Amino acid sequence: MSPKSNRGGDALVFVPLGGVGEIGMNLYLYGYGRDGAYTWLIVDMGVTFGGEYEPGIDVILPDIRFLEEERHNIAGLLLTHAHEDHYGAIPDLWPLLGRVPIYATPFTAEMLRLKFGEMNMSVEDLPLDVVPMGGRRSIGPFDVELIAMSHSIPEPNAVAITTPLGTVLHTGDWKLDEQPLTSAPTDETRLREIGRDGVAALICDSTNAIRDGISPSEAEVAVNLEQLIAKAPNCVAVTTFASNVARLGSVAKAARAAGRELVIAGRAMYRVIEAAQATGYLDPDLYFHQETAFAQLPPNKVVALCTGSQGESRAALARIASGEHPSISLKAGDWVIFSSRTIPGNEKAVARVQNALSDNAIEILTDQDALVHVSGHPRRGELKQLYDWVKPDVAVPMHGEGRHLEAHAELAEDLGIKQVIRARNGTMVRLLPQPAEIIDDVPVGRLYRDGVILTSADDGQVRERRKLSFAGIVSVSLILTTKGELVADPEIALNGLPEEDNQGVPLWEIARDAAIGTVESIPRPRRKDPALVTEAVRRGVRAALNQAWGKKPVCTVLTTVL
Repeated sequence: MSPKSNRGGDALVFVPLGGVGEIGMNLYLYGYGRDGAYTWLIVDMGVTFGGEYEPGIDVILPDIRFLEEERHNIAGLLLTHAHEDHYGAIPDLWPLLGRVPIYATPFTAEMLRLKFGEMNMSVEDLPLDVVPMGGRRSIGPFDVELIAMSHSIPEPNAVAITTPLGTVLHTGDWKLDEQPLTSAPTDETRLREIGRDGVAALICDSTNAIRDGISPSEAEVAVNLEQLIAKAPNCVAVTTFASNVARLGSVAKAARAAGRELVIAGRAMYRVIEAAQATGYLDPDLYFHQETAFAQLPPNKVVALCTGSQGESRAALARIASGEHPSISLKAGDWVIFSSRTIPGNEKAVARVQNALSDNAIEILTDQDALVHVSGHPRRGELKQLYDWVKPDVAVPMHGEGRHLEAHAELAEDLGIKQVIRARNGTMVRLLPQPAEIIDDVPVGRLYRDGVILTSADDGQVRERRKLSFAGIVSVSLILTTKGELVADPEIALNGLPEEDNQGVPLWEIARDAAIGTVESIPRPRRKDPALVTEAVRRGVRAALNQAWGKKPVCTVLTTVL
């Protein structure tokens, strides 16, 4: 798409590189200036997590090739809060952008420091500007104001971004909750004020736009957890998002009220507790046991607070469910409370953990059984309230999959918003001057953190792993003379294939015979070309195994000429 001209004048544009059309991997750009000469403000830099479709990949990040080309024009990186899908990509991606300044509130800044330390990265010279809640900064041509919101982590912020052309509001993740139990509730007064001053565009969270009503309060969850833990007959394990400091505090208080000892299981929990205590969101004297103390405590006097609410295979709860945790074990009649919701895409992983627990007669409680979890995102009733307060001219739904974005867009239209822009990752939206419209697109994609190596999702190694998981691999070793004759029978190694076909013939024999037959079928003069022989044998072996087995394995051929 060629960019649409603004007749040479300045413009304010919005470009999502991740987070629009998906849940997770949030990275948003605001650009101010003339076409082709924008100064950029980055809002958030998050990750998403690999699943069955990405074997061997734990972390997925947005492709920032566009930003790398523009790195000399970046004014700064502003973080709305410290959830992994909003700040988790910084250690990998931020160094690629020329050490641009980072702006964050105290809790988010502390979480970032701890993350850098965990990854053995220096924080000594980190250009980190700690902004107080409600604070303002001038970042390049952008006058930025943080506005307190409620969410499932301390210090979530909306961002009012003002340029000479006007103001837009980026909500970050939010909900309405008068009792969020950690930081201040959503600042209705300030939102109404900026609404009266004039908001050109609202770029807003869509995660729960398909759900009617208003989300319950975090305080209600705290009451229910206390009641459940008080009446539990045996050991209780609670799993939740490690970053939900309010929930961690509620579980700790419930354990204390029931006369139970609190055991923490999972490294991520320790990091969040450390940050929350350092910034005043958890009691610095909160007492808990390391997981190694579990076996020494009476089971009916313990609450184990565990990572792994999303079924992560290496998290504490999955290891407990499979009997592989070195310190914690549960038995029949114990309870596991899933104080969480299953993020789309994690359903199978969560079901595996829950089924493993059920197989051992462990009782499972979820938000289908009691109010043990509330979302940190706005339902339709909350969206309506925000639109009423802010009264934007333009709505741009973000942070959601396609159905969430469309439900949000239709709601905004029903509320009489003048323009609703249906953006996706990579679209460049001109917000000001109005009318708003999509004017261009930029390259987007995904990066994989594969071990400690950052690679493009297009590089192919994950695709090869999927093939291996489906049909295994056969390796063929050929030794040829300079005249193209076989010195000996080919050596065959099979991995991930059945041993024999339905007639009892070993598949390795089928592969060996196919390799020999292929070589002998090639005219002698042409056998002197090792590359030709190698490719012909690869194709012949795959075809023969496909005929015998019904699948085409990955086939590698090593040809040596003596």
